[in-house]
Amino acid sequence: MVHKKIDLSQLSPAESLLTPTYAARGLANAVSKYEIPETEMLPAIAYNLIHDELGLDGNSRLNLATFVTTWMEPEARQLMADTFDKNMIDKDEYPQTAEIELRCVNILSRLWNAPASAEATGCSTIGSSEAAMLGGMAMKWKWRQRRQAQGKPADRPNLVMGINVQVCWEKFCRYWEVEPRFVPMEGDRYHISPAEAVKLMDENTIGVVGILGSTFDGSYEPIEALNDALEELNQKTGWEVPLHVDGASGAFIAPFLDPDLRWDFRLPWVKSINTSGHKYGLVYPGVGWIIWRDKEELPEELIFHCNYLGGDLPNFALNFSRPGNQVVAQYYNFLRLGKEGYRKIQQTCRDTALYLSGKIAQLGPFELLTDGGDIPVFAWKLKDEVLANTSYTLYDMADKLRERGWLVPAYRMPKNREDLVVQRIVVKEGFSRDMADLLLTDMERAIAYFASQPDHKPKQEGSHFSH
Repeated sequence: MVHKKIDLSQLSPAESLLTPTYAARGLANAVSKYEIPETEMLPAIAYNLIHDELGLDGNSRLNLATFVTTWMEPEARQLMADTFDKNMIDKDEYPQTAEIELRCVNILSRLWNAPASAEATGCSTIGSSEAAMLGGMAMKWKWRQRRQAQGKPADRPNLVMGINVQVCWEKFCRYWEVEPRFVPMEGDRYHISPAEAVKLMDENTIGVVGILGSTFDGSYEPIEALNDALEELNQKTGWEVPLHVDGASGAFIAPFLDPDLRWDFRLPWVKSINTSGHKYGLVYPGVGWIIWRDKEELPEELIFHCNYLGGDLPNFALNFSRPGNQVVAQYYNFLRLGKEGYRKIQQTCRDTALYLSGKIAQLGPFELLTDGGDIPVFAWKLKDEVLANTSYTLYDMADKLRERGWLVPAYRMPKNREDLVVQRIVVKEGFSRDMADLLLTDMERAIAYFASQPDHKPKQEGSHFSH
């Protein structure tokens, strides 16, 4: 979030000061909101001031918009508290934390079927967005190396992806001067089409992005079909267009629930995969991971060898100092859960998503786009005949549910399907079948409310929710 400096002269005292109700118990004066105070205060008072304000935030357990983990076991929380002071970048001072990161990279590379003959390489990041950008950088640098070796210009790179990609890919293209080429949605197809993707590729294409779990509707993109299309294209043209899998959510779902699905390094043109540890990796934010199928896929020139506090530090990151406790928590989950534990949790999430989506479809006004059978995420729309004869939209439904504390976003689909407004639910660990039933009850109440308000003016725009 980018913030601007506030003009204090335009604020009233009530707007610029914190005035606690418990002043007589230790704090007698108001405190400036936007300037550092002149004097100190007791730690309990500072805690209470901030704690009281944070009570106005939504209940994270009722936030069905976010993919981010909102619950961890007490032992994991304690382990994270124990390691708040570990600096992930200082591998010379905290060698065991670095060793734990190494173990996680090895665990993920094997989970994603990296070839035994290759030397898979990877690292942790602050989240899947940074991991995606590192994957994009590696693709651009490898493409440029190939172009330069052929004596050809390397000044017009492009990246092919579905219009449904997460916003981090648009950021990557803007920040690293890569032309984004989007495959638009069409009819009932809400993600990339291999045939349409190939039409956008040329000798300047640095790669194509396939999403294992679209944030718009929770569906897997056809990764194996993309690989097969690239195999045919590269054989015919001599290009070497690689495939990067954005597995922000699905890379922690498919290995446990869909082991026969070929989306990972079993496919030869999949050169790199990113994921988010703080989504279905079940860790509090923020931690992400990026793995390349072989060290040759990560250009050496992108790796900085820093002499930091007496040790050589090979580093490829957009950040420098960052806490190591999320990496420690990821390793805790790997040890604590194992494949069996992850499988149980992800299956429970999928079962809950399928149950809830089926019940929502039975409510009457709604039609499912997806049911949560890939990643445990699903979306629905108002039926066409309902939309034409009703006094509310899904934006109204989202607002009505928010009155009860639920965050169930409504949003408009992107290019070629801007006519379609949907709602979406993300089912995570901590969202139980009982909570699903409570949500269904509130949805039934909302439907009954709008039925009793035939003169209600339907809302045509919603909040600034973005993917």
